[in-house]
Amino acid sequence: MPTDRGDGLLIACPHCAARNRVPSDRLAAGGKCGRCGQPLFAGVPITLTSANFDAHAARSGIPLLVDFWASWCGPCRQMAPAFAASARLLEPQVRLGKLDTEAESAIAGRYGIRSIPTLILFSQGREIGRQSGAMPERAIVDWTRGLLG
Repeated sequence: MPTDRGDGLLIACPHCAARNRVPSDRLAAGGKCGRCGQPLFAGVPITLTSANFDAHAARSGIPLLVDFWASWCGPCRQMAPAFAASARLLEPQVRLGKLDTEAESAIAGRYGIRSIPTLILFSQGREIGRQSGAMPERAIVDWTRGLLG
């Protein structure tokens, strides 16, 4: 689960990637970005790109669950609604993001993505779990929570 160093968690904004300090006991209240004014949590996966990936994977105070996918992949399209529904259950303790492996091949290569869909759970910049293959909503949520304890 999120770690608070006593002065709040740094949460990357899903819209502008600015880091916002949020007290851990106020995480469920959500909040708005101090830079762009948009909500920090919306219960939907964010689109990850080379411009915002590291802000969410390595420099945010909450874990990031990434769905590595491609538009031509049938199982990826099949799992998309389950992944989206999982965001409503896992946020704000976990940020969910989708990374298009065709558009962001350098990031996919950095993590050795060989089959899609692949889910990777990151915490403080480190990979803490990986699962390949389409999963239903309950399995995504249970797998994520199981890794986080």
